[in-house]
Amino acid sequence: MKKNTTFHNLFQKIVSEEEVADIQASIGYKDTARKLDVLTLINYLLCTSMNELKSYRDCADVGNQYGLPNVNYSTLSKKAGHVDYNIMKKLFHLVVSKCNRMTRRALKISKELLLVDSTTITVGKSRLPWALYHGERAGIKLHVSYSPLTEMPLQVVETTGLVHDGPIGEQLVDSRFIMVEERAYFKIKRIDQFTSDSDQQMFVIRMKENVEIFRPHSLKRLVAGSPVTRDITCQLGTKQSRSKNRHRVVFFKDDYGNEMRVVTNLMNVSPEVIADMYKARWRIETCFRWIKQNLNVPVLFGTTENAVFNQLFTALIAYVLLKWLYTKTSEGRIFEKMSFISFQRKLLKDNLPIDWCSEMAVVLKKYKNSQGISLSNFG
Repeated sequence: MKKNTTFHNLFQKIVSEEEVADIQASIGYKDTARKLDVLTLINYLLCTSMNELKSYRDCADVGNQYGLPNVNYSTLSKKAGHVDYNIMKKLFHLVVSKCNRMTRRALKISKELLLVDSTTITVGKSRLPWALYHGERAGIKLHVSYSPLTEMPLQVVETTGLVHDGPIGEQLVDSRFIMVEERAYFKIKRIDQFTSDSDQQMFVIRMKENVEIFRPHSLKRLVAGSPVTRDITCQLGTKQSRSKNRHRVVFFKDDYGNEMRVVTNLMNVSPEVIADMYKARWRIETCFRWIKQNLNVPVLFGTTENAVFNQLFTALIAYVLLKWLYTKTSEGRIFEKMSFISFQRKLLKDNLPIDWCSEMAVVLKKYKNSQGISLSNFG
């Protein structure tokens, strides 16, 4: 029975074969395979993510049903372990840049939030001995910066599970955005630097509970009924390690009544808005949960670094393409709204309502016109 081939065809319309070849050349990877080349591997892994296949053997068994060439599962496994995962990482960032650029142009973004956090995927330590984590577990970590406006990752850095978030967070700094971060990224020298730099990085970062507050000064009078309990400027830290600059600290209650303390350099924003900015962090947690539940991420097929990260970066490519297609289609002339997960399921089953199918065709036609490429083979 022929399966839906829409999704990996979509990838080939967003990213050309020439761009894939250029990325391979930049990494120094020479693809000598005739049948199972890098592009075919990507298509197999995209099918794996979207259709929740369970192993390389499963992929090989059903590949021809998705319009992919027949390959042996051992060949697929060897290819995934052989291809440098930096190719897939660069392809992911290429897809992000294209999809975010198209969305930004439509939404006219100025300076928006950028949520920064990490997620860890664990397996038994015997499966990934190069990525030992805690106890009998091995783990790898994805450090992500995420735009809540486009609902897409912007950058991803991969590490093993034991690598601390703080130093990696420096690679995700982006002065075009207001960074919102958890307390793992808090460091007094870091926020002093953000405040002092000429190209100032705006931020809202949760403070650690044991950080000492020195010489506090209250700002505006608080609003009755507000979750904000205190809004001050102060220096932070002990006498031995104290911030050079004064910083704004907002205290507020979360939805469960717990007190939160965030430090920020946004001085012309109400404390309630600062609190709401930090509360927006749940959206990156929702993104992590969705990817893990719907794109087969916890099921790691391979055991080598290349195999693992090739699978994960392809899953992230699948998420970005799916999110872009859903967002652009739902902005059009449709009669009934549909959730993201319903869109995914109906798309894969060729069961989208006629208005969604029609609007999706319009979206793809507009993209074709903007890129000057043919979509005649789109399934």
